[in-house]
Amino acid sequence: MTTMTEASVREFKMPDVGEGLTEAEILKWYVQVGDKVTDGQVVCEVETAKAAVELPIPYDGVVRELRFPEGTTVDVGTSIIAVDVSGGEVPAVAESEVAAAAAPVPAAVEEEAEPQGRQPVLVGYGVATSSTKRRPRKGPEVTVPAAAQAVQAELNGHGAAPSAPAPVKERPLAKPPVRKLAKDLGVDLTTVTPSGPDGIITREDVHAAVAPAEPVTEAPTTPTPAAVPVPTYDTARETRIPVKGVRKATAQAMVGSAFTAPHVTEFVTVDVTRTMKLVDELKQDKEFAGLRVNPLLLIAKAILVAIRRNPDINASWDEAAQEIVLKHYVNLGIAAATPRGLIVPNIKDAHTKTLPQLSEALGDLVTTAREGKTSPAAMQGGTITITNVGVFGVDTGTPILNPGESAILAVGAIKLQPWVHKGKIKPRQVTTLALSFDHRLVDGELGSKFLADVAAILEQPKRLLTWA
Repeated sequence: MTTMTEASVREFKMPDVGEGLTEAEILKWYVQVGDKVTDGQVVCEVETAKAAVELPIPYDGVVRELRFPEGTTVDVGTSIIAVDVSGGEVPAVAESEVAAAAAPVPAAVEEEAEPQGRQPVLVGYGVATSSTKRRPRKGPEVTVPAAAQAVQAELNGHGAAPSAPAPVKERPLAKPPVRKLAKDLGVDLTTVTPSGPDGIITREDVHAAVAPAEPVTEAPTTPTPAAVPVPTYDTARETRIPVKGVRKATAQAMVGSAFTAPHVTEFVTVDVTRTMKLVDELKQDKEFAGLRVNPLLLIAKAILVAIRRNPDINASWDEAAQEIVLKHYVNLGIAAATPRGLIVPNIKDAHTKTLPQLSEALGDLVTTAREGKTSPAAMQGGTITITNVGVFGVDTGTPILNPGESAILAVGAIKLQPWVHKGKIKPRQVTTLALSFDHRLVDGELGSKFLADVAAILEQPKRLLTWA
């Protein structure tokens, strides 16, 4: 029976599925060992700090090994799946072959590095610039001939070679992330005692090698105080959820924004009765057949028109250059609550879209977010954001800016309330808008004008025709 050669096995490495991300968690495997895969087939779903992403395999073959189980966080550049590209099935290894594999093999020959040609990367993210050599096969220690040692000793000025040959140390067994950790901490892996299976060095072994040895002291003559108990919690009454992925990235971004940009929030209460009537009319319009039509659509359009009247609101603050960057395009962000946390994908070049096109883009954005399929690219480059807290029955809030943006509008619940209309108290559809903005580049006048324009459009939506 013929076994697979290492040359026929391709290693698919965790790609950088975002900009500058260093790790991703494997959420789900879609293939198992022995499955056939084809170029472009999705083999797993991973979650980064920005979104959940499906990874396609870039070649045909048969799955030989899944390197990590679901739920494991893997560093970018680490092999996650091995695929046999020879075209055959995964063979069963006979007992005789197992015995032959266990026989001593000279370790002087190191396996060749992976070909420098096509590398297993995610389409659209470039090719890795370096290749990784495989670990040498295990074998007996190779000694240097005495004559060669004698010559080397003479060259070094040490006289005759030692009587006993010095064995060549075998390379310690450790996975790439562990080797990187050891390098970062300055630990020589040859001095580390392995605790993993088959003599593999683990992360804990490296950390143990770094920890300073406890000084030897004489036994105290006085009784030592009782050890401080380790805090515990009742698993029946509490649940601990690790903060990672999208939720962790959102938390870090919000803290950074809140303590970097000086926030100012302004409020306005608006009679949106006419806007609600227009929504009902558009739902009956044949041009909007099959499209999502709701108040958020007209609020989004009102923001785009208000930006055209107040273009300086659409900007960002460049701390390094100490410059205000005015954006001549609008990537309109829509905050969306998902099972993995709050994400803010944006509609690219929203200012160029007609109302039906904007409706279609909003529908696609919401559907993709709910399915957890939003790509990292869809959440990058936003210029201004809408967060609709009204869907939860909340009147309004004080939203925190998305990093890199100058303003965010919170839309409250639309409720039937008593309102003075044409000199009489009547029941009207009313909502409250809250605009937070970065006071470094948006002063009170600009922020107030922008918010007032949005409110005026929602109160009299015919202004969409005269102001657009």
